Amino acid sequence: MPDATILAFDLGTSGLKAAVISSRAAVVDSEVVPLPVSLLPNGGAEQHPADWWAAMVKAAAALWSRGVARADEVVGIALSSQWGGTVAVDQAGTPLRPALIWMDSRGGDEARRLTGGFPAIDGYGAFKALSWIRKTGGVPSRSGKDPVGHIAWLKRHERATYDAAHCFLEPKDWVNLKLTGRAVASFDSIVLHWATDNRDINDVRYDDGLLKLTELDRAKLPALVPAGSVVGPLTQAAADALGLSTKVKVASGSADMHGAAIGAGTVDDYDGHLCLGTSSWLLAHVPFKKTDLDANMAALPAAIPGRYLFCNEQESAAGGLKLVAEGLLNRADYPALFDGAAQVAPGCEGLTWLPWLHGERSPVDDPNVRGGFVGLSLGHDQRHLVRAVLEGVALNTRWLQKHLEANLGRALKAVTAVGGGARSTLWCQIQADVLGRPVRQAEQPQMTNARGAGILGLVALGLLSWSDVHALVPIAKTFEPRAEFKQLFDERFEQFLLEFKHRRAMGRRFTGGH
Repeated sequence: MPDATILAFDLGTSGLKAAVISSRAAVVDSEVVPLPVSLLPNGGAEQHPADWWAAMVKAAAALWSRGVARADEVVGIALSSQWGGTVAVDQAGTPLRPALIWMDSRGGDEARRLTGGFPAIDGYGAFKALSWIRKTGGVPSRSGKDPVGHIAWLKRHERATYDAAHCFLEPKDWVNLKLTGRAVASFDSIVLHWATDNRDINDVRYDDGLLKLTELDRAKLPALVPAGSVVGPLTQAAADALGLSTKVKVASGSADMHGAAIGAGTVDDYDGHLCLGTSSWLLAHVPFKKTDLDANMAALPAAIPGRYLFCNEQESAAGGLKLVAEGLLNRADYPALFDGAAQVAPGCEGLTWLPWLHGERSPVDDPNVRGGFVGLSLGHDQRHLVRAVLEGVALNTRWLQKHLEANLGRALKAVTAVGGGARSTLWCQIQADVLGRPVRQAEQPQMTNARGAGILGLVALGLLSWSDVHALVPIAKTFEPRAEFKQLFDERFEQFLLEFKHRRAMGRRFTGGH
């Protein structure tokens, strides 16, 4: 009898990864397909769902053609996907326009209107914020980057699309619709609509009061299913396109943050993981619901049934590195660039990278703040530029760490680094030095989300239990913080926070105070 495997997809912003995951959570084979992103005026950021599906079909065909993994061994499909996007579909499930992805801030004016009121706290109407926090655990982003902002923007600026929409779906949930024919969202993926009561983690449901606050039409939202559940079997059309059987079952999957937390093996409470992808985050599962409005962090429903995930996000991490390396230096030979950066002393001879290229979400939600290099001199060269980016992202991670640990009520014992950026031993060591915590480099860190999706599929199908997961994710190397650099990075962190204040004030000056 063939071994049972999961076909796992990691739908990122810059590309799609597909992997066949064994019954013991090992990556059997994988394939990567790049994806285009359209950046539009006034904060627009779009991708077409048809490109996502075409990439999935292409990746699956490549996997089966090599013969390392076999299509007849696949018993399930699961997806880890970019979170905070909006796909408007008609009754047949066909997208009416390109998706507004998590970077799209065109709904900022509408989000500020929906969330404002008197008396105000940090721009939020106090009574509205209280209702959101009490029921959901968080509040809508005033930047407009959440689906509630996207939908409000469509309603105001593309009314024909809004009226024609049968349903608005997260990217993950649109893919599941394409696979199964069912338009559903899981307890974890629906959160950024800010219309669900999450107080009972096992019975998340839409709330009439929250629907009124968000001005969302319940008839245009998907049905809800528990995290870690099975959505259904593949349709014939989907099975044919992917070269699989209709007996293959589709798990509910997860958002990228949630999938990374699982793929990193950090499924126990208070066990932290750091993702170094296009964006970045530092998260941990917790047994409680809690909100830190000041730091734009909250414990929200996790992909693990019965648990919450303390969520935050740094908008630009490896995305900034790509801009500097490929856009400014015209180089894509990252190993050589890292080797050069390793020759530069910690502290980068006074050069600092401020990573706020597309605004920021946590610990301050501001779509207008912008970054760049500070302290650049004639004595700096390419090596300094690259190392400065690595250190700047780590300093922003330390900012997240400060607030995360305060909310957890304890220091992180260690941090597991995942994502494409975690392949760099230099970046892992820099993170350890800046955070002052051991950093564990996960094996094959770029496949963490796909592995997490595979684990979700295995558990949903009853082929694995959550207690098995930690032992199934190998650690390649652990990096200890070096005591001789503690004072240096303590001082640079304080300067980093001051630079944010200056840049934020400048951003407000040029955008009229938003």
